[in-house]
Formats: sequence, structure tokens, C-alpha cells
Amino acid sequence: MATFLGSIVLLIVGYAVYSKVVERIFGINDSSPTPAYTEKDGMDYVPMSWWKGSLIQLLNIAGLGPIFGAIMGALYGPTAFIWIVVGCIFAGGVHDYFSGMLSLRHKGEQFPNIVGRYLGKPAKTFINIFSILLMILVAAAFTAGPAQLISSISPLSFMASLFIIFGYFILAAVLPVNRIIGKIYPLFGAILIFMAVSIAFALLFSEKSIPNFTLANLHPGELPIWPLLMVTVSCGAISGFHSTQSPIISRTLKKESDGRKVFYGAMIGEGIIALIWAAAGMTFFGGTGGLQDALAAGGPAGVVNEISGSLLGTLGGILAILGVIILPITTGDTALRSSRMMLAESLSSILKMDGKWKVVITTLPVAIPTFYLATIDYSFLWRYVGWTNQVTAAFMLWTATMYLLKNNKFHWICGVPALFMTGVVSTYIFYAPEGFQMDYQLSLTIGSVITVFITSWYVYQIVKQRQLSKNNSKLKAA
Repeated sequence: MATFLGSIVLLIVGYAVYSKVVERIFGINDSSPTPAYTEKDGMDYVPMSWWKGSLIQLLNIAGLGPIFGAIMGALYGPTAFIWIVVGCIFAGGVHDYFSGMLSLRHKGEQFPNIVGRYLGKPAKTFINIFSILLMILVAAAFTAGPAQLISSISPLSFMASLFIIFGYFILAAVLPVNRIIGKIYPLFGAILIFMAVSIAFALLFSEKSIPNFTLANLHPGELPIWPLLMVTVSCGAISGFHSTQSPIISRTLKKESDGRKVFYGAMIGEGIIALIWAAAGMTFFGGTGGLQDALAAGGPAGVVNEISGSLLGTLGGILAILGVIILPITTGDTALRSSRMMLAESLSSILKMDGKWKVVITTLPVAIPTFYLATIDYSFLWRYVGWTNQVTAAFMLWTATMYLLKNNKFHWICGVPALFMTGVVSTYIFYAPEGFQMDYQLSLTIGSVITVFITSWYVYQIVKQRQLSKNNSKLKAA
């Protein structure tokens, strides 16, 4: 129990201290008007209060991610606590803050355009396609899952449930951000927080003992911690999906100082939720072996339902159903919205029209494949979402690193986690079942070689920027 409570304290301290360090390095200016005012259009650029933006951001980035992912990560034992705390403070919070603030500084630009600014046009082209595909896969997954649950507990068929959910997705994607998202998401965000806090208190006052710190790998299947844990637990530690969602809220902030509370703060909130569910997973079933059996029997949704119902009774059952239905829907709709916004930016030179027609035209190309994938057995594609998610995170961290480097700021706060995530994704794809399925030691070697290569590129960029700064100083002196 001490490790669990200590981890929550560390996350709160991390927000109170390290988020201010990150903000100071970035350098905010509250006298500069934000895109919510300079680009105000009544659709995506709408000023909103920071507390409302924080709850919407939390719901956008969280969904079922910090619940299902944390439960799966709990199979490794208390080591998951360490990854959530360290990842959230030094990687996830930094990633989310820079993805939101760089978007704000560039008139609410979407993630691919920001990548292009600092990593070049080839990187922009790659990540544009990559991230839109990721959004479509996420939206499809978060349509089919709730539809299956609704059809199992109501008279509605799967297809009828699918059409209802997807109809809502379309509305949320095309209506002004303050119509649906701005009105009901804060309420759903509050439900997500209440659900997690209720589980935490019930767990603390139960007779079950939350395991304490150990570096031992307790996974029943003896799967290696590195790099599998870092991909299994993404939401709650660091997730590239967040960089696609932050621009939605960056277009609503009233001032730059709100960014720390909204972007970094929401990430810390998600980390606390992930800690709670990881603790519940490794405690409730008497150990990681019991958790594995429960996952095999009912999957993550079944585990959530059993934990909630047992610890909270009828209220828990209701919360579980609300969570498994509402939370993925509220992530899927913003995934569709952000993919629409990305497509609109990438086609801005072709689509000269403004207003509602542009919104409709850019929504259809992403909505149609999303609906199709939700109706078929796309599980073989979903297996790649975890890896593509963390590749996206690595790209965002490298983008932020280059921003800091080019502006002669302390770039290591982004460069170190960027190197770490590069090592994660480089090793994972060669070892994982959905990857090349190579020998573990060989995968480690290949991943290390790739990481060393990227490190060399990083060092070259540092030397290059220092030389450029020296030349500029000489020119100014002359």
C-alpha cells in the first residue's frame, strides 16, 4: 500500500514542481492573444475556461486507456507503478504540454503540421498519413466495443447500436466544439474521476493488501518488462494519441498560462487513474496469476465489471457500464474530429471553401473507413495500434526537442524521453507477436543499434545548432 500511496504523492509533487520547470523552459506570454480569439470561428476556435478545457482534455486523452491498459500492465506487478510515475512526469506530461502549446503558438495547428515545421516535410508527410490512420483505427475500435456491449444488454442489435453511436460521432465531429463536447464532456470527465476515486477508497478500506515496491517481473507468462510494459501501459504514462487531441483544446484556451493546468495537469490526472486501476488489477484477484485468469475469462471489460461490482455494489455496476460504454465513445468521437481537422489542414491548398461544407467534405473521407472497420473483424489491425501510438509519441517528443534546440532552450527535457521512446518502439516491433517475432536478445541488439543511430543524429543536430548560434553571434557583433 505504501508504494501505491507514495506513487500518487509523487505524481502530485511532479505536477506542482516539474510542470513549472517545463513551463518556464517553454516560456509563456499571457499578453499574447491565443488562437481562441485571433482565429475565432464559432466552430473549432471557441474560448473556454481552463477547468472545462481540463476535463475535456482528460476525457479526450483517457477514455478506457488508463483503465484497460493499466489492468493489462498490472500483470507485471508493482513495476507498473514505477513506469506510470516516471513516464507520466518526465515523458507523458512533457509530451502533452508541448503538443498543446506548440499547437497554440502556431494558430491551433494539428500535429502533422507541427512535425513538419521542426522535423521537415518528409516527416510531416509520413506522420500525416500515420496519424490519420491511427485516428481511424481508434475511432473504429471505440465504436465497435460499446456497440457490442449495448447489443448484449439491450434489445438493440449490434448494427442498430453501431448506427446510433456512429450518428453521434458524426454530430460531435461536425458541430461546434462548444455544442456537444463543451457541454457534456466536463460531466463525463467528472464521472471518470469519480469512478476511479471510488475504486481507490474502496480498495484502501478493503481487506486486500496492495503490493509494495519490487523490481521483480511478476508476469505469469514471463513476458519481458522492456519494452512490452511501455507499450502496454501507454495512456497513464505516455501516449502519442494525446498529441492528436491536444490541438482540439489548444484552440479554446484563453491564455498561455492555462496550458500547464490543461495539458500537463490532465496527463497527471490520467496517471493517477492508471495507478488506481493498476493497483486494483494486481490486488483484487490475489496476485498477477489470478488477474491473468480473470482476463482470460472476461477480458479487461469483464475485470472492470467484476472489480466495480464487488467493491462498490450496485453503484459500481452502473459505473462500470457507464465507463465501458461512454468512455470509449467520448474518445472515438474526438479521434474522428481530430482526423477531420488534420485532413482539412493537409488539403487546405486544395479546399478553398470555408464553413460547413468544408467540415462535411473533410469528415466523410475519414468517417466512411471508420464505419467499415467497425463492422468487420479488424482485430489483426488493432494489434498495431499500441506500437503506432508510441511511434507517434516519439515523433512528438523529437519535434519538441528540435523546437527547444532551434530556440536555444534546454532541449534535454524532451530529448532524453525521446531517446527512451525511440528505444522502446525500435525494440518492440522486432520482438512483439504483431511485429517480426524475432529472438528477444536479437531484438534488443537491433533496437539498440537504431537508438544509437538516432542518438548520433541528435548529437549532430546539437553541434549544428551551436555552430549556427556562434555564426549568428559573430554576424551581430560585426
